[in-house]
Amino acid sequence: MTTLTKAMIFAAGRGERMRPLTDHTPKPLLEAGGKPLIVWQIERLAQAGFRTIVINHAWLGERIEAALGDGSRWGVQLRYSPEQEALETAGGIAQALPLLEDSGASEIFLGVAGDVYADFDYASLHAHAGRLAAQAEPGMHLVMVPNPPFHPAGDFGLADGIVLSDAQPRLTFGSIALYDTRMFRALPHGTRRALTPYYKETIARGLASGELYEGLWENVGTPAQLQELDERLRLAATR
Repeated sequence: MTTLTKAMIFAAGRGERMRPLTDHTPKPLLEAGGKPLIVWQIERLAQAGFRTIVINHAWLGERIEAALGDGSRWGVQLRYSPEQEALETAGGIAQALPLLEDSGASEIFLGVAGDVYADFDYASLHAHAGRLAAQAEPGMHLVMVPNPPFHPAGDFGLADGIVLSDAQPRLTFGSIALYDTRMFRALPHGTRRALTPYYKETIARGLASGELYEGLWENVGTPAQLQELDERLRLAATR
């Protein structure tokens, strides 16, 4: 059985919609409920059995490394993948492959956005890793969420555990997914590339499984959303 032990937190974005908060603080270090957004992610990943977490960064990346250190306080190893300019998600993964693949062996890894807050149980994804690793061609497993107010049209459909481009109702991709490193080996290091074409191609080939998560999930994109999440978490802590 494939053991799912590696995760990557995408933390290279500039956070334009968060300005002026992100002018001097990288977006993943903005706090909600008394903790940086990225620390909530690290804690949940550690609790779910992940032991190696790769973090890519660009804007004010040295502050992320200084704040988080080597990860030992959470019982994980943090590996950093600096980017001179943000390479977008697929480019960031390709750049980080040496940190995700030990001894050059392919890996199934979890990719999560550094600016998402979710109560999702990452341990539930372990069951999907073996299936993905056994496939002759690389696939992915996407966690979908109900459409939030800022994204009412959704991204993809979901039917019988398979992600489809044209199924109804459409759901929103929750920025939580399992990926196969084989998918990114042909992308040269330093290439700026989004993940969108990879989703579309994998879905078209019937190699994208998925699930619906209906628990607490917040894509923290604006100062107002950050404040709302902060108030929600602080209120929950007093109960």
